[in-house]
Amino acid sequence: MISFETLTNRFEALANSEKAVQMAAYMKNQFAYFGIQTPERRASYKELLVTERKTKMIDWDLLDQCWQASQREYQYFVGDYLRAMKKYLVFEDIARLEKYARSQQWWDTIDFLNQIIGNIGLADDRVDDLMRSWARDEDFWIRRLAVEYQIGRKKQTKPELLEEILVANFGSDEFFINKAIGWALRDYSKTNLDWVRGFIQRYGYLMSALSVREGSKYI
Repeated sequence: MISFETLTNRFEALANSEKAVQMAAYMKNQFAYFGIQTPERRASYKELLVTERKTKMIDWDLLDQCWQASQREYQYFVGDYLRAMKKYLVFEDIARLEKYARSQQWWDTIDFLNQIIGNIGLADDRVDDLMRSWARDEDFWIRRLAVEYQIGRKKQTKPELLEEILVANFGSDEFFINKAIGWALRDYSKTNLDWVRGFIQRYGYLMSALSVREGSKYI
């Protein structure tokens, strides 16, 4: 099993104070960083994840510890860990993932949690109903996760569900919601251009200019 101490030692050995300042500034100085670039960070624990997969068990204690840690690289590790162990995640684990989604919030963590929860949804339709609920949550980051829920599914996308979730988020003045609506439409337009074109024709007058612009990129 991976220990928090092992992870910390590897991160500290790669720390770069100059890059840490730059990376924090890019994230509006909301989080501290070791200053480790993505390729280096992933390489530092690649073999640990290979070994971890053999256990076929999620070490939630380790993930909780990493999620609560100060430097952002720990949360990125959680994302890589969960992607590596995605075949062992089930619907009941979403309660734990929701706690992550409701803390340490910014677009970077929300977007990788969306991928992980979306993968669970491919195997369990109960996630669809949960996303219908999250699409109306008071927390706009949770709503963003619901909006992006089906991104990347291509022909497995459920257009009725997509429509319901997107319409529920019309009228928002939140940049990260309106951007996500546009991204969801743009992504699906690569698979079903006619549907997206029709959607924008029906609802364009209710959508933000940003959502229309992003969603119309391939139309």
